[in-house]
Amino acid sequence: MTVSHHVVQWAQTKDPTCGTSKPITVTLGAQLASLEARLKSGEYASASEVLRALDRQHAALDDDLRAKVQASVEDPRPSVSAADVFKRLRARHARATKAAKRGA
Repeated sequence: MTVSHHVVQWAQTKDPTCGTSKPITVTLGAQLASLEARLKSGEYASASEVLRALDRQHAALDDDLRAKVQASVEDPRPSVSAADVFKRLRARHARATKAAKRGA
């Protein structure tokens, strides 16, 4: 597997649709530098390993977000209107700005 220009050949370990490895071509653009830095660090042996690790991280983040949304939906506390939320945020910002000016 070579990393050159902005294209990476990636062989997935298992393609869920056919159950076998399936090589694909990915155009990375600006992300190429990040991929190369990860490879250079020695933490990963191949571009495939980097992409699989990122895919696992993405799946974990998705699971975490789904759990947070579900917890929010199941929260028995009453909802807070957007107007009230922004009112609180404006007040918090005003207090922080005032405190920063006193400290400056």
